[in-house]
Amino acid sequence: MAIKSVSSTEAQNNFGQVIDDVTQNHTRYIVERRGTPKAVILSFDDFAKVLNDAKERQEMGSIIRELQPEYGVGQVVNLKTRAK
Repeated sequence: MAIKSVSSTEAQNNFGQVIDDVTQNHTRYIVERRGTPKAVILSFDDFAKVLNDAKERQEMGSIIRELQPEYGVGQVVNLKTRAK
């Protein structure tokens, strides 16, 4: 099963092709906006598989942790714990 990353504009402009790839080839898409992952597109069958299979859930969790930014805009930084 392939996982592809695509910009939100590219996903929007090629939505029919993305849906065909998702349903026919079981490809999963990570949709990014300004380089940050915002959504996942996967087939209904793959979604059911993720919900019902512990190994699939673990793999999806690993992908999310890998792609998730470590900090966000405006996040509060505790300077007392960072200063040494």
